[in-house]
Amino acid sequence: MVAFAMPLRFLKSFLALSFILTPHLHAAPLLYPPTRTVDQVDQYHGVSVPDPYRWLEDDLSPETAAWVKAQNKISFDYLEKIPDRQKFRDRIRELWNYEKYGVPVKHGDKYFLTRNDGLQNQSVLYVAKNLSETPRVLLDPNLLSTNGTIALASYSFTEDAAWMAYAISRAGSDLLEWKIRNVATGKDLEDLIEWSRFSGASWTKDGKGFFYSRYDEPKNKADRFKGALYFQKLYYHARGTLQAEDKLVYERPDHKDWAFEGTVTDDGKYLVIHVSQGTETKNRFFYKSLEKNNMEVVELLTDFDASYAFIDNDGPLFWFRTDLGAPRGRVIAIDTTKPARKDWKEIISQSGNTLRGVSLVNNQFLLTFMKDAHSEVHVHGLDGKFIRNIELPGIGSAGGFEGRRKDTETFYSFTSFTDPGVIYHLDLKTAKSSVYKEAKLPFDKKSFVTEQVFFQSRDGTKIPMFLVTKAGAAKRKTTPTLLYGYGGFNISLTPAFSVANLVWVEQGGMYAQPNLRGGGEYGEEWHRAGMKLSKQNVFDDFIAAAEWLIQNQYTSPSTLAISGGSNGGLLVGACETQRPDLFRVALPAVGVMDMLRFNKFTIGWGWMSDYGNPDQLDEFKALYAYSPYHRLKPGVNYPSTLITTGDHDDRVVPAHSFKFAAALQKANSGANPMLIRIDTDAGHGGGKPTGKRIDEAADRLAFAWDEIRKGNTN
Repeated sequence: MVAFAMPLRFLKSFLALSFILTPHLHAAPLLYPPTRTVDQVDQYHGVSVPDPYRWLEDDLSPETAAWVKAQNKISFDYLEKIPDRQKFRDRIRELWNYEKYGVPVKHGDKYFLTRNDGLQNQSVLYVAKNLSETPRVLLDPNLLSTNGTIALASYSFTEDAAWMAYAISRAGSDLLEWKIRNVATGKDLEDLIEWSRFSGASWTKDGKGFFYSRYDEPKNKADRFKGALYFQKLYYHARGTLQAEDKLVYERPDHKDWAFEGTVTDDGKYLVIHVSQGTETKNRFFYKSLEKNNMEVVELLTDFDASYAFIDNDGPLFWFRTDLGAPRGRVIAIDTTKPARKDWKEIISQSGNTLRGVSLVNNQFLLTFMKDAHSEVHVHGLDGKFIRNIELPGIGSAGGFEGRRKDTETFYSFTSFTDPGVIYHLDLKTAKSSVYKEAKLPFDKKSFVTEQVFFQSRDGTKIPMFLVTKAGAAKRKTTPTLLYGYGGFNISLTPAFSVANLVWVEQGGMYAQPNLRGGGEYGEEWHRAGMKLSKQNVFDDFIAAAEWLIQNQYTSPSTLAISGGSNGGLLVGACETQRPDLFRVALPAVGVMDMLRFNKFTIGWGWMSDYGNPDQLDEFKALYAYSPYHRLKPGVNYPSTLITTGDHDDRVVPAHSFKFAAALQKANSGANPMLIRIDTDAGHGGGKPTGKRIDEAADRLAFAWDEIRKGNTN
């Protein structure tokens, strides 16, 4: 979100975005496609709950396909009539066209990095022998499909960088296909691994094979994208063999909800196994010796009492980042030959800031902290003593710092609302950072300002919020404001660059991003304050953010749009139904809208750690009280709404959005549009082609801008 010296040709064309100069064309209420209802009523703890649009859960039926087609026709016909839609698309596309680099990693004597030349649908993976030479293409996902819908989802290299295991995802699905490529020749072996989800690959030290996780192949075709996922298993695949020959390393048929992530330690001596249950931050940790054949898996951390993240090891000594007894995080050491809790040692104690990541490079701990939702990076010795800070360019988000214990260099990225991204090379011997790659856009970032404010939520809790505006812009109640939130699953919203948000602010709007409870900005206590029976706190925080902006005359209800995706889509749906008077526009994306059936599909059961279980009475009451699909009331004038989803979303199945859209269209009493935009060959968002991302962003911004303008000219 930054400003720049705008060429004259754009000054002329964008004058059309004025509220006064551009007429609005949508006055009559829309006629929506009829949506059939069914007499489906479920019983929850003696409460009868109608579900009249249950049939829309069958995404493979011809009737659902016809409904999707009809809804898209209404939505795209409406969007195409927005006067400034093409201008938004052109401007976003123009600014999107800049080189984007991923943070390099080093394996063996080679460096690997991703690059997008600007408008490529998918970033390309490159390899180089040194930092000064021109890297060569190792894998270009754009050549794998004609429409850019096959993405490179994950990759892993052998220690000598001779072989790469890589996974592709089709049409945004979580379903992965693993293959093996020779790094020197760029040729693939015939190896093919299917039915893997939520998994990486970790090679053994000799490079003969790797560990990965997968589910069983579904028996029914209909379950491919929506069937509940249970009984994940950990396998070993030997290079050059068939998947049918893969060795089952670990499973727990007595715990269908356990999932496994296997990682080989850098010394090659151990396979450490991260054991999770859904999205619960608490986890278990097991390990297995790889020095001898047929060694049993050792259950090291079994109490499920805290979060444990493996950092590295020195022989049998394992280092972990944990929130055990420290909700903001600390570093401990466990000697696996003496694993009793009384023998654990604290290496780095909890500080006032939240510890979000730790790596071990150059025999030093590199710790990434979060202070009021922005990054700080410290260096500590193996004894835990503080050595120095890594100086960052300003208030923003830093990430990377990967490497092996013996490495003397690493790379990291830095981005902010007003900085599209810089990749730094960090020499750990001298502690000096130098620019490796820097994104360059034709704008002057000093022309925009980022401010952090704090406001009180309903219960008095102090909540931080970032505001991004043009420099020198006066506070005006008529400022079009985009309020974005998430608030869940221990995920933190830190400063990040977005071309779409830049274009919004460039036109005189404001972007606001509060750090709601449920996230991880202030540690596990902050997260748990927005979970289960306390989930309403998240919505109260978001509503309080809107009220603070209005009370302080940054905006008004008639110029305020709210936006969020996935859990953030739930946030928008919940707030739209609880306070329809407070917002002009609602933009829920791939949202969880039916809080009584979210656990029935794919990995949805795993979200019960954050949301709760509808089969438990107290949690049912809390879920039913805010479930967007169930809270819609006939005769209410709801904010203008554009729901977005993908027809291949197997994370939050599109039925959530389908059912919410149908119910919203029926309930709404006013003339505000209630639209659903359903992207084809698209999933939850990951791996979405650049062209689709630009089109969707332009439609969302143009819709919000136009609806706000109409609200100010009616």
